[in-house]
Amino acid sequence: MKTRISFNRQTSFALLTALIFTTLVVGCQKDEVAPQTACSSLDDQKPYSSQAPHYNLNVYFKGDKVTTCAYDEFRQAVDNAQFIHLDTWVHGLEPNSNYILQRAVDTTIDGNCTSTTWLTLGKGLTAQSIVTDEKGAGYAELFRSVSMIAVGTKFDIHFQILKESDSAVVLTSDCYQYTVR
Repeated sequence: MKTRISFNRQTSFALLTALIFTTLVVGCQKDEVAPQTACSSLDDQKPYSSQAPHYNLNVYFKGDKVTTCAYDEFRQAVDNAQFIHLDTWVHGLEPNSNYILQRAVDTTIDGNCTSTTWLTLGKGLTAQSIVTDEKGAGYAELFRSVSMIAVGTKFDIHFQILKESDSAVVLTSDCYQYTVR
């Protein structure tokens, strides 16, 4: 015996609407456990380029292993220019561990980050850990105020990620140029 299911126009429209809505919601969710780019593709990134102002950066970190990396979306929004948002993903690190993000800047704009004056980043002035899950992946939404820095100020900046328990540097970035919006 065959069962026949019939759909009227209203039911079909409702199902189609639900499918589109579900697709949009799932597709627009932020991935909170994996970097935006695979660790093995980081070799092709060129962080320091033209003289155009760099208000937003895509910061890539590399570790000692091909499977260890991180990615940071360094964003200074036009409508909230006093804050830099640092959405940070880590991958391939020790599971169930805490890590911290640090930055160092120098004002000699030459693509050679020489500063070792590291500042731990977090939620404003409060340091915030990046906590890895059982697979060694983690995500943190961090931010920093730049309200005390003059608009148009440029500097070279580089980053590192340390294991919080022993302060061992596990990931480092190349040198980037940044301009305060």
